[in-house]
Amino acid sequence: MSTDRPRRAPSSDRLFIVGMVGRAGSGKSTAAHAIAADGGELIEADRIGHEVTDRDSDVRAALIAEYGPDVYRADGSLDRPRVAHHVFRDPEARGRLDRLVHPRILERVQDRLSELRRAGRQGVVVVDAALLLDWGLERSCDVVVAVVAPEEEQIARLARARGWSAEEARARLAVQRTNESYAAAADLVLDNRGSVAELEQTAREAVTRLARARERRRHEC
Repeated sequence: MSTDRPRRAPSSDRLFIVGMVGRAGSGKSTAAHAIAADGGELIEADRIGHEVTDRDSDVRAALIAEYGPDVYRADGSLDRPRVAHHVFRDPEARGRLDRLVHPRILERVQDRLSELRRAGRQGVVVVDAALLLDWGLERSCDVVVAVVAPEEEQIARLARARGWSAEEARARLAVQRTNESYAAAADLVLDNRGSVAELEQTAREAVTRLARARERRRHEC
């Protein structure tokens, strides 16, 4: 394996850890859910991030100090659109938020992987994390799968799924890695230009092949 794409060392834990990466609107999470639906485990960085901002007392205190107590809604959840609107226009605020939240997300992902090992879990574990490469989490994966799509298709999907304008979608995409960057760091690239069903089938089949190849190599060692 290429030394500039480090992956975890061969292990006897019988987990096959798949890191899923891609830009917003690429279809990354759709592919991740399809793979996990075949009996695998799914670890979603976004969901963990919501748990951190909503429940971690230190994070809550820091966000209230910066944005005021009304940054949390009556149900205790963070007003994410309000925070996102601010941080995407203020790089320093974005940096403060990232330094506050990201280490906690990464810690919880690693804790979840450790829990699966202690429980003797076997098979596919999908880690859905757009910032997986930025966090160095590819070193904990057996393979990294990138989902890419033309930018105009990404923008259209973001408009449908999140109600973003084309201008807002382009602004969000502009601060993310490019398709080429994700593809260069991945072991497998899924080009999402077709239907949802096609992406789901392609993702499942590809990861099944990768898992079987890894199992064959394990027995050959």
